[in-house]
Amino acid sequence: MKIILIAYFLSLSLWCQAKTIVVGKNQSVKSITAAVAQSSDGDTIVVDYGIYKEGRLLINKEILLIGKNFPIIDGEHKSEIISVNAHKVTIKGFKIINSGHAALEDPCAIRVYDKSDVVIENNILDNNFFGIYIQNSKNCRVKNNIIRAYGKEEQLIGNGIHCWKSDNLQIIGNKISGHRDGIYFEFVTHSVIWRNISFNNIRYGLHFMFSNDDAYITNVFRDNGAGVAVMFTRNVKMFNNYFEENWGDSAYGLLLKEISDSYIFNNRFSRNTSGIFMEGTSRIKVEKNVFQSNGWGMKIQASCMENEIVNNNYLKNTFDISTNGSLVLNTFNSNYWDKYEGYDLDRNGIGDVPYHPLSLFAVLTENNPSAMLLYRSFMITLLDKSEKVLPSITPDNFIDNSPLMKSLPL
Repeated sequence: MKIILIAYFLSLSLWCQAKTIVVGKNQSVKSITAAVAQSSDGDTIVVDYGIYKEGRLLINKEILLIGKNFPIIDGEHKSEIISVNAHKVTIKGFKIINSGHAALEDPCAIRVYDKSDVVIENNILDNNFFGIYIQNSKNCRVKNNIIRAYGKEEQLIGNGIHCWKSDNLQIIGNKISGHRDGIYFEFVTHSVIWRNISFNNIRYGLHFMFSNDDAYITNVFRDNGAGVAVMFTRNVKMFNNYFEENWGDSAYGLLLKEISDSYIFNNRFSRNTSGIFMEGTSRIKVEKNVFQSNGWGMKIQASCMENEIVNNNYLKNTFDISTNGSLVLNTFNSNYWDKYEGYDLDRNGIGDVPYHPLSLFAVLTENNPSAMLLYRSFMITLLDKSEKVLPSITPDNFIDNSPLMKSLPL
């Protein structure tokens, strides 16, 4: 008990000694670098509006760095701008621009080096190689930042928010555009990505690999080069996200590769080349999602197994489902298919005739993409109708035994 009391009074004493340093052209301290040098753990540095050309700014003390009216820190295209090398640092209210550009060093607007409890909040990051880079860190929060770049080729620009080998991160309410990947996770665990908007990025709106036990909730991924990619990961939860306008020859709303034991719930996939592309996945539940106006609602490769697709709406897709093999190891139950032409004599809301969502033409185009030239032709319509009556090429067990007569109110 005495030890606890001593620690409490010691921390209280340090808090009482904390001071505020004001930086500005009309203040006694003119530069942020000088203010950091004068500061001690627990201090607050308040920076007045102005332009501060101070790249390689090292934060090596537990301080609060607060900007008034978004003062500009300009890296002048030379180097990393802010390097955080202390725990419990807060950076809030700055416009940070013009980091260096170098593929080997990966210069950033803000980088956190092996630290914990760092908060990066309400900043504008403009025209930097990497926006925010968090490496080997814990319990950090990146919230309500605007992160934009103007990259044209993915090898010439970094990621908006790049996180590596970290745990318990919160990525909340950021707007990211113009980078290689909007948000990138690698070896990141027990973290949440919530309410972000990632758009107009060159490659992926969100890209994560080897990152288990994470949740992605209520984000918008729109008009990115190839959509969202999830690879070599288990126990992922993706709820209430929007995947929109991701078009291209190799573009997807959501790419799942070597994923297991995950839950995809209540998302909307709209106007993508493929809503979801699944390869090497197992034990994934895809429930109560909307697939609307996509080229393909879902592409499920033959390498996928034990996935459950249940209670989803398939609306106005060119093809609802496609696969590249005849072996079916996944189940479809109680989905609404707007192409279903069955009947419901007992009026229980479930079609009396099972539905085969895999069309003959979808199988043909999977093996021969040039066959798309015949789309909407009379011959293809006739072949599809014939296949539904007498299946010969499409797998007999690729079937929804309880198709819904009305779309789900999702």
